[in-house]
Amino acid sequence: MLPDIAVTASTGPARGPSLLIKRTEQFGLIVVWLLLVAVFGALRPDTFLTWANLSTILGSQAVLVVVTLGLIIPLTANDFDLSIAFVMTLSSMTVAVLNVNYGVGIGWAIAAALVLGLVIGLINGLLITTFRIHSLIVTLGTGTFIHGFTLWMSDSMTISGVSPILMNGVIVDRLFGIPLEFYYTIGLAALIFYLLDYTALGRRILFVGRGREVARLSGINTNRIRISCLVVSSFFGALAGVLYAGTQGAADPVSGVSYQLPAFAAAFLGSTSIVPGRFNPWGSTVAVYFLVTGITGLVFLGFSSFIQEMFYGGALVVAVTLSQLVRGRQEQQF
Repeated sequence: MLPDIAVTASTGPARGPSLLIKRTEQFGLIVVWLLLVAVFGALRPDTFLTWANLSTILGSQAVLVVVTLGLIIPLTANDFDLSIAFVMTLSSMTVAVLNVNYGVGIGWAIAAALVLGLVIGLINGLLITTFRIHSLIVTLGTGTFIHGFTLWMSDSMTISGVSPILMNGVIVDRLFGIPLEFYYTIGLAALIFYLLDYTALGRRILFVGRGREVARLSGINTNRIRISCLVVSSFFGALAGVLYAGTQGAADPVSGVSYQLPAFAAAFLGSTSIVPGRFNPWGSTVAVYFLVTGITGLVFLGFSSFIQEMFYGGALVVAVTLSQLVRGRQEQQF
C-alpha cells in the first residue's frame, strides 16, 4: 500500500498547474509593479516615466524600507512590534537634540540613538516573555510611552540643523543618480535574507514562528529567540530614525506615525511574493516600492494627497487577506 501511495503522490497530474501557481505567487507582485510603471508612464510620459522621478521613487523610501525590514523579524517569530515607528521618531530626535542642541558629534549622536533602540527592544522582549503579555499590548504601550517622551524632549517642535555630514552620507551623495540610502537598504535586505535562509538562528526563528510550543519542546530557547527578534526590530527602527534625520536634516516629533501603517502593509503584502507564505526581505522591499509607485502615479494623475491614506489602508486589508489565502493553500498542500 505504501509504495502505491508514494507513486500516486509523485506522478499526480497537477504538477504543471501547481508549478504555474507557484511561479505566479512568487513573481506576480513584481509583474503587477512593472505594469503599474508602464500604465502610469503611458498616461504621464513627460513626468512619471523620467529618470528623475524613478530615481526619486527608489531613493526616497529608505526609511520605510528599513522600518518594514525591521518588522518582518518579529513577525517571522509570530510577534508584533507596534513600537518600531515610535522608536524611529525617538532615534531621529535623539540625533537632532544631541547634535544640534548640545553640540555632540554626529557619530556619537548616531551611536546613542542606536544603543537606545537596542535597549527599548530588550525592554519589549523582557516584558513580553517574562510576564507572558501579548506583544501587541506591550509594544503598543511602550510605543505610546515613547511617543509622549519624544514630544516632551522636543517640546513638540521640529528640530533642524542636523550635521551635513549625515545628510551627505544618506541623500546628497549618489551612485548612478540614486541616493546612497537606497543601496543601504539593499544591503540590509541581503543581510536579513542571509540570516533567515542560511543560518541556524534564522531556522530557529522560523521554527518558533510556526509553532512556539513545538519549538520549545524541541529544545529551542523560544524566549531568547523572541527577545532577540524584538531587539533587532527596535534596532532597525533606530537605524530608520538615523536615516530620517539624514534625509530631512531635521527631526519631527510625530514623523513615525505616518510610517506605521505603510510598513505593516508592505510586510504582509511582501509575504505573498518571492517566498510566498513567509515574511521575507525581498518581497517586503518590492512591496514598498509597489505601494509607493501606486501612490506616486495617482498623485501624478491629479488625485489629492488624501489618496495616500486610503491606498495604504486598503492595501493593508488586501495584503493580510492575500497572506492568509497563500498560507492556507500551502498548509492544505502540505
